[in-house]
Amino acid sequence: MHYFMIVFPIILTSLFTLVTIPMLVWMERRVAALIQDRLGPNRCNIRGIRLGGLIQPIADMIKLLFKEEFYPKHIKHKFYYILAPGIVFASSFLSFMVIPYADDITLDGFTYHIQALPVELGVLWVFAFAGLGVYGIIIAGWASHNKYSILGALRASSQVISYEIAMGLAIVSMLITYNSISLNEMVRFQGQLLFGFIPAWGIILQPLAGLIFIVTAFAETNRAPFDAAEGESEIVAGYHTEYSAMKFALFFMGEYIAMSAASALIVSIFFGGYQVPWLNTQTMSEHLSLVLLFLMISIPLLSLGFISWMKVNNSSSAQHIRERQFFTIFITVFVIFLEMFLFYLLSSDISAQTNSIFVMIVQIISFAIKVMLMNFVFVWVRWTFPRFRYDQTQDLGWKILLPLSLFNIFITAIVVVVGGF
Repeated sequence: MHYFMIVFPIILTSLFTLVTIPMLVWMERRVAALIQDRLGPNRCNIRGIRLGGLIQPIADMIKLLFKEEFYPKHIKHKFYYILAPGIVFASSFLSFMVIPYADDITLDGFTYHIQALPVELGVLWVFAFAGLGVYGIIIAGWASHNKYSILGALRASSQVISYEIAMGLAIVSMLITYNSISLNEMVRFQGQLLFGFIPAWGIILQPLAGLIFIVTAFAETNRAPFDAAEGESEIVAGYHTEYSAMKFALFFMGEYIAMSAASALIVSIFFGGYQVPWLNTQTMSEHLSLVLLFLMISIPLLSLGFISWMKVNNSSSAQHIRERQFFTIFITVFVIFLEMFLFYLLSSDISAQTNSIFVMIVQIISFAIKVMLMNFVFVWVRWTFPRFRYDQTQDLGWKILLPLSLFNIFITAIVVVVGGF
């Protein structure tokens, strides 16, 4: 158990980064299809099973893995050309290492941090590696020896510099509020209640800082409407114009990991992190029976709602009916076993160790749901707003967000000093 708990946060980091990439690609396509009133991915299948379109991103990964590597003849610095995608991917992956997935847990006298890298650097670590990602973009544009790639790299670097200042100042106001740079301490702070019934989430304490941070996170990850660095209608594909096969896939995966890391950071600082609303770690441990009872009632109801939604929204073709039947049977069997397990826990005398493990699992699930909802917001915004002009992007960063972030720090400092918080 000791060695497993040491490795467990690293496994979670891999799940939240690499394994969620196909899910995020699927979400991107499904939301785009919904907003544009068209069909999404619905052709790729394994013996008739499409998994709701999830087979399509898996097929894309296999295609990119076996696609021929192509090196343009005009490239003069092949080493840097190959290195650039790795920098982007590695910096996005490493920025996830300090994200807390659940509160600290004590088992057999040992206290374990549910973080891949349990250091107190917190947001400083994330900022360090998020800033390194732009080096990969700059090197890719320069090493490609292509005017469109150079333009994309210059746009990306200037945009990151512009918005990183406002993002950093928004974080300063949160550091004043939480009095800590540790993400775990920030999440614990948000487990409190304001006036006895309002969760003390960062977005409630600092709504302006939350808005600034979310907008700058879009710009830092080069997501639309801040995707001028990849402006297809202007500069082909920007900094990765000359890339193909797995080198392009590393850029592609790096973008989605960066989006997921930004979502995790937003959730940890502003939306309570792993905390379940009104149920911090101590409260959940003390009222575990009520939590189990609530789960036993809500899980079957949610499953029935999902099955009913599938019947209404799926077509009546024979293939789709078979797939719907497969999902219905799978969900039903899974819910039955889960209900039996929850009933066993509810009817037995739960030890302190089992109590702690169950609370940890609930917090990890809570964190995962919040991160996926925030990822949905990223996708939703991309397919709702058009790309900003480059001058509009710079004006927003320097003329609006920067003054607002400075004003927010000033107000926060006054409240903290005068109010004595």
